[in-house]
Amino acid sequence: MAIYQIIKENNKILRTKAIKVTKITTNIHKLLNNLQDTMYFYKGVGLAAPQIGISKRVIVIDAGEGLIEIINPSIVNSEGQELGTEGCLSIPGILGEVPRATQVLVTGLNRHGKEIKIKANSLLARALQHEIDHLDGILFIDRAVKIKRE
Repeated sequence: MAIYQIIKENNKILRTKAIKVTKITTNIHKLLNNLQDTMYFYKGVGLAAPQIGISKRVIVIDAGEGLIEIINPSIVNSEGQELGTEGCLSIPGILGEVPRATQVLVTGLNRHGKEIKIKANSLLARALQHEIDHLDGILFIDRAVKIKRE
Protein backbone atom coordinates (compact mmCIF):
# COMPACT_ATOMS: atom_id res chain seq x y z
CA MET A 1 0.00 0.00 0.00
CA ALA A 2 1.45 3.34 -1.06
CA ILE A 3 -0.19 6.59 -0.05
CA TYR A 4 1.05 9.65 -1.91
CA GLN A 5 0.80 13.26 -0.88
CA ILE A 6 -1.75 15.16 -2.98
CA ILE A 7 -0.27 17.90 -5.16
CA LYS A 8 -1.89 21.27 -4.43
CA GLU A 9 -3.23 23.80 -6.93
CA ASN A 10 -0.13 26.01 -7.09
CA ASN A 11 1.99 23.16 -8.54
CA LYS A 12 2.57 23.55 -12.30
CA ILE A 13 2.04 19.82 -12.98
CA LEU A 14 -1.67 20.40 -12.38
CA ARG A 15 -1.67 22.97 -15.20
CA THR A 16 0.21 20.76 -17.68
CA LYS A 17 -1.32 18.36 -20.19
CA ALA A 18 -0.47 14.83 -19.06
CA ILE A 19 1.45 12.45 -21.31
CA LYS A 20 -0.36 9.63 -23.10
CA VAL A 21 0.52 6.12 -21.94
CA THR A 22 2.01 4.26 -24.91
CA LYS A 23 2.83 0.97 -23.19
CA ILE A 24 1.18 -0.68 -20.20
CA THR A 25 3.95 -1.89 -17.93
CA THR A 26 4.28 -3.02 -14.33
CA ASN A 27 4.97 0.64 -13.51
CA ILE A 28 1.53 1.58 -14.88
CA HIS A 29 0.00 -1.20 -12.77
CA LYS A 30 1.81 0.20 -9.71
CA LEU A 31 0.57 3.69 -10.60
CA LEU A 32 -3.03 2.42 -10.75
CA ASN A 33 -2.60 0.71 -7.37
CA ASN A 34 -1.03 3.82 -5.83
CA LEU A 35 -3.79 6.06 -7.20
CA GLN A 36 -6.41 3.71 -5.77
CA ASP A 37 -4.74 3.54 -2.34
CA THR A 38 -4.29 7.31 -2.22
CA MET A 39 -7.85 8.08 -3.39
CA TYR A 40 -9.39 5.81 -0.75
CA PHE A 41 -7.04 7.07 1.98
CA TYR A 42 -8.08 10.68 1.37
CA LYS A 43 -11.74 9.67 0.83
CA GLY A 44 -11.89 11.04 -2.71
CA VAL A 45 -14.32 10.09 -5.46
CA GLY A 46 -11.58 10.17 -8.09
CA LEU A 47 -7.90 10.85 -8.59
CA ALA A 48 -5.75 11.63 -11.62
CA ALA A 49 -2.05 10.78 -11.88
CA PRO A 50 -0.95 14.46 -12.01
CA GLN A 51 -2.48 14.90 -8.54
CA ILE A 52 0.27 12.68 -7.13
CA GLY A 53 2.95 14.31 -9.28
CA ILE A 54 2.96 11.91 -12.23
CA SER A 55 2.25 13.34 -15.69
CA LYS A 56 0.50 10.32 -17.19
CA ARG A 57 -3.04 10.06 -18.60
CA VAL A 58 -4.31 7.70 -15.89
CA ILE A 59 -7.32 8.10 -13.57
CA VAL A 60 -9.19 6.11 -10.94
CA ILE A 61 -12.76 6.73 -9.81
CA ASP A 62 -15.15 5.21 -7.30
CA ALA A 63 -18.46 7.06 -7.34
CA GLY A 64 -20.07 4.43 -5.11
CA GLU A 65 -20.40 1.66 -7.69
CA GLY A 66 -16.90 0.19 -7.37
CA LEU A 67 -13.45 1.07 -8.64
CA ILE A 68 -12.96 2.21 -12.24
CA GLU A 69 -9.44 2.48 -13.66
CA ILE A 70 -8.89 4.15 -17.02
CA ILE A 71 -5.70 4.65 -18.99
CA ASN A 72 -5.81 7.35 -21.69
CA PRO A 73 -9.47 8.25 -21.07
CA SER A 74 -11.31 10.31 -23.65
CA ILE A 75 -14.84 11.71 -23.72
CA VAL A 76 -16.26 10.68 -27.09
CA ASN A 77 -19.82 11.87 -26.54
CA SER A 78 -21.65 14.07 -24.07
CA GLU A 79 -25.26 15.13 -23.66
CA GLY A 80 -27.19 17.65 -21.61
CA GLN A 81 -25.90 20.01 -18.98
CA GLU A 82 -26.42 20.45 -15.27
CA LEU A 83 -24.92 22.52 -12.50
CA GLY A 84 -23.44 20.66 -9.55
CA THR A 85 -21.18 21.18 -6.56
CA GLU A 86 -17.60 19.96 -6.84
CA GLY A 87 -14.55 19.90 -4.63
CA CYS A 88 -11.05 18.61 -5.24
CA LEU A 89 -8.35 16.99 -3.13
CA SER A 90 -5.85 19.37 -4.78
CA ILE A 91 -7.87 22.44 -3.73
CA PRO A 92 -8.93 21.74 -0.14
CA GLY A 93 -11.58 23.90 1.50
CA ILE A 94 -13.03 25.22 -1.77
CA LEU A 95 -16.29 24.18 -3.42
CA GLY A 96 -17.60 25.31 -6.77
CA GLU A 97 -20.80 25.19 -8.76
CA VAL A 98 -19.65 23.63 -12.04
CA PRO A 99 -21.65 23.07 -15.24
CA ARG A 100 -21.03 19.58 -16.65
CA ALA A 101 -22.62 17.28 -19.19
CA THR A 102 -25.33 15.11 -17.61
CA GLN A 103 -24.26 12.05 -19.57
CA VAL A 104 -20.92 11.06 -21.10
CA LEU A 105 -19.44 8.21 -23.06
CA VAL A 106 -15.78 7.67 -22.17
CA THR A 107 -13.34 5.33 -23.86
CA GLY A 108 -9.91 4.25 -22.72
CA LEU A 109 -7.91 1.21 -21.73
CA ASN A 110 -8.12 -0.98 -18.66
CA ARG A 111 -5.02 -2.17 -16.80
CA HIS A 112 -4.70 -5.09 -19.25
CA GLY A 113 -4.68 -2.87 -22.34
CA LYS A 114 -8.21 -3.78 -23.41
CA GLU A 115 -10.41 -0.99 -24.72
CA ILE A 116 -13.26 -0.08 -22.41
CA LYS A 117 -16.32 2.11 -22.87
CA ILE A 118 -18.17 3.67 -19.98
CA LYS A 119 -21.55 5.30 -20.42
CA ALA A 120 -22.18 7.36 -17.32
CA ASN A 121 -24.59 9.86 -15.84
CA SER A 122 -25.04 11.57 -12.50
CA LEU A 123 -22.05 11.58 -10.10
CA LEU A 124 -19.99 9.16 -12.22
CA ALA A 125 -20.35 11.38 -15.31
CA ARG A 126 -19.30 14.43 -13.27
CA ALA A 127 -16.33 12.57 -11.74
CA LEU A 128 -15.14 11.36 -15.15
CA GLN A 129 -15.26 14.89 -16.56
CA HIS A 130 -13.49 16.31 -13.49
CA GLU A 131 -10.65 13.75 -13.59
CA ILE A 132 -10.19 13.95 -17.37
CA ASP A 133 -9.95 17.74 -16.99
CA HIS A 134 -7.01 17.13 -14.61
CA LEU A 135 -5.23 15.31 -17.44
CA ASP A 136 -5.61 18.42 -19.60
CA GLY A 137 -4.36 20.85 -16.96
CA ILE A 138 -7.85 22.14 -16.13
CA LEU A 139 -9.09 22.53 -12.55
CA PHE A 140 -12.74 22.67 -11.51
CA ILE A 141 -12.27 26.28 -10.39
CA ASP A 142 -11.59 27.15 -14.06
CA ARG A 143 -15.09 25.99 -14.98
CA ALA A 144 -16.95 27.02 -11.81
CA VAL A 145 -19.61 29.72 -12.11
CA LYS A 146 -19.59 30.23 -8.34
CA ILE A 147 -16.90 29.42 -5.75
CA LYS A 148 -17.26 29.24 -1.97
CA ARG A 149 -15.13 28.19 0.99
CA GLU A 150 -16.23 25.16 3.00
